[in-house]
Amino acid sequence: MKVLVTGGAGYIGSHTVRELTGQGYEVVVVDTMQRPALQAVLGVPFLQADLTDETQLEAIFSKVKPEAVIHFAASKAPGESMTEPSKYFRNNVYGTLVLLDTMVRHQTRHIIFSSSCSVFGTPKVLPVTEDTPFHPESVYGETKLMGETLLRWFDTTRDIKSVALRYFNASGASLDNAIGEDWDRTSNLIPLVMKAALGKAASIKVFGSDYPTRDGTAIRDYIHVVDLAIAHVKALAYLVNGNPSTAFNLGTGVGRTVQEVVDATRKVSGKDFRVEYVERRPGDPIAIWTETGKALREMDWTAHYDLETIVHTAWTWHSTHPDGW
Repeated sequence: MKVLVTGGAGYIGSHTVRELTGQGYEVVVVDTMQRPALQAVLGVPFLQADLTDETQLEAIFSKVKPEAVIHFAASKAPGESMTEPSKYFRNNVYGTLVLLDTMVRHQTRHIIFSSSCSVFGTPKVLPVTEDTPFHPESVYGETKLMGETLLRWFDTTRDIKSVALRYFNASGASLDNAIGEDWDRTSNLIPLVMKAALGKAASIKVFGSDYPTRDGTAIRDYIHVVDLAIAHVKALAYLVNGNPSTAFNLGTGVGRTVQEVVDATRKVSGKDFRVEYVERRPGDPIAIWTETGKALREMDWTAHYDLETIVHTAWTWHSTHPDGW
């Protein structure tokens, strides 16, 4: 089966491409290459294009003739989205619309969509489930919710079948250290802790130490990137087997504190590093993690790797690639 992977040179995309090729899928990657590394696709056919360019995308579909699409391509920094909203609506919403229209013209009927737990905002009840009310608190989160809305209506009106995968905190690197996260401009906790442990940053800032949690720091659901990659392949099989369009939350079902991430990094790395405990950031929820039963029941997926494995693989990757790719 031929699969077009948009944003396939990025962090989660490259791990998914590797999982797809390992299971015998024929993969073609499309990426703007604004930030990802071409090395990450490990020899898979690659085309450079912007999804908002209808002419480019039409030419790619005419050439590749994909049977399915896995759609990662998007701008993804919630903070930046609040200062550059037009960029996010154009890239994330209009780009998805152009992609769906092109799929319709070429009779490509299956799409896996990279969504986000940010569609939920700050939940009132934990753990989060697929039925938790939506309340995005950033333009980024809103664009992911709008993407899911597009999928729902393209299913109703154009018979495009879709699975939206709502990630929690993607982390770690491949188990064999072949590929990992480019930390050049990251805002994610684990690579920032790695920078501090490796002396690439003076310290790690922990935003809030007075939360009503077991150690005062915020709680998140950290999921290994390899588990996420496997989920995309299972979601594609779910659709190919004739199942209806749906959405799944992807996490471990276990909330871990920011302090526990810091402590795990110290243990794995054997390094001490400075931690600055500063004021809470506006809009940061106290805690968020997900219930994972639906993904297990409907597509036979569950997360296998714990926080210690995440930190171990992240440390191995960043300590051997201190300057990125």
